[in-house]
Amino acid sequence: MSTPSTAFGDSAIMLRRNFRHTVRNPVTVFNAILFPIVMMLMFVYVFGGAFKVPGSYVDYAVPGLIVMAITYGLGPTAASVNDDMTKGIINRFKTMDVSRGAVLTGHVVATTVRALIAVGAIIGVGFAMGFRSHGSLPDWLAALGLILLLALATSWLTVAMGLSAKSVESAGLATVPLIMLPFLSSAFVPASTMKTGVKQFAEYQPFTPIIETLRGLLSGGHVSTSHLVQALAWSVGFAVLGYVWAVSTFKKRA
Repeated sequence: MSTPSTAFGDSAIMLRRNFRHTVRNPVTVFNAILFPIVMMLMFVYVFGGAFKVPGSYVDYAVPGLIVMAITYGLGPTAASVNDDMTKGIINRFKTMDVSRGAVLTGHVVATTVRALIAVGAIIGVGFAMGFRSHGSLPDWLAALGLILLLALATSWLTVAMGLSAKSVESAGLATVPLIMLPFLSSAFVPASTMKTGVKQFAEYQPFTPIIETLRGLLSGGHVSTSHLVQALAWSVGFAVLGYVWAVSTFKKRA
């Protein structure tokens, strides 16, 4: 049985391994970090003038782009997890007496850290483009806590999808709904301006309350209790679902 110190050490090794794979794969770096910045430049400088939102458009768009930055790095994780499983690398780790939990934890932590780097890049570029936050220090700490929770939750869900997929290609496609959902939320325009049907979907899908909570915290304005509760519920729900699904699938397949 692995001791906690051994499991921690194994997780650190898996984390370094996954980061090396990320650095050596330009497509992963582009999708996870650079593409959200490209989207930010496009929405703020190209489309922003056409949208009617409260205040500055860059202030409105940054919270949605933060969520987008988290989701855009998920595809490579699902593909990497599935590749490890289908090529027998995980079974090879078993013969080396590597902690089972470390294999999954390494992917989750690497994805979370990559997402936080992408979020940091979005916020930094946002400030350069005129983004101004009126949130207090507690507001920023709460926002960062929600961002971290969402990154962990989507990472576990993505690992579970990668383990369950039959091939690397299908693993990458499995994350498409998570990548597309921010576009169908209040990330770029208020849900109230949308047509019937799309409006209701945007209002009740998982990412809208998360984005609205971040928007309220970063602006220093009012944070809806309903949005806050929904944001936490969705994030915790994703985390629990992803963890249980990933662990159970890992035990069956590994």
